[in-house]
Amino acid sequence: MRGGNAALGAAGLAALLLLAEAVPRLGLVEEDYFPPATRIADALGTELADSAFWTALGDTLTGWAAGLAIAAVAGIVVGVLLSVVPYLREATASTVEFLRPIPSVALIPLAVLLYGTELRSVLLLVVYASFWQVLIQVLYGVQDVDPVAEETARSYGLGPWARVRHVLWPTALPYVMTGVRLAAAVALILAITAELVIGAPGLGARIAVAQTSQAVPEMYALIVVAGVLGLLINVGARSVERRALAWHQSVRGEVAV
Repeated sequence: MRGGNAALGAAGLAALLLLAEAVPRLGLVEEDYFPPATRIADALGTELADSAFWTALGDTLTGWAAGLAIAAVAGIVVGVLLSVVPYLREATASTVEFLRPIPSVALIPLAVLLYGTELRSVLLLVVYASFWQVLIQVLYGVQDVDPVAEETARSYGLGPWARVRHVLWPTALPYVMTGVRLAAAVALILAITAELVIGAPGLGARIAVAQTSQAVPEMYALIVVAGVLGLLINVGARSVERRALAWHQSVRGEVAV
């Protein structure tokens, strides 16, 4: 099954590349706005040979990794506290529902005012967007805890943190891993968006420079790099999720298939 899926994926990618090559060659779109895939590939090779490209890639990955780590830790800690401290969830529910829908890009002016084009501007947007992905999943996971198991733990005299470790955490962990996986993708989107709009160092800023200088093949090459980076992050997050949840029924069933 996995071999067949890989073959289908490769076939789909090949078809996409052929289409990207044929559309401008046939005159369906102007090459000045959408160059053929071969020109994009040449530009990508040039980018890979440029040390400035690797510096920009490192800046993007730094903002992504640091923001994701902060958001994941904060989301898990806050989620557990809201769940185990009596009445705290009810007291903060309206605040969470007010803050969560605010688009992270709406905070770009605030980030620029506070930190300019520094890394901290990127971190502000990445952390804000990713935090909610983790927090909401933690809250959902805690709600899924079996009340019978909770009461049994209480009857055996387990304290609050012992119940968190032995009852709440195993139940919530699949939700936590889902939240972290979603947050990883969101963090990359916000990191590149912040660089693109604010001008913070990274792939986004390099894409903006290519666009303003009419270096269209280079711009598309950098967009392809961003897409590949997103794919690798998603694959890596899924791999970590499967390892962390090897004991869980859903992962065992996936492996069996």
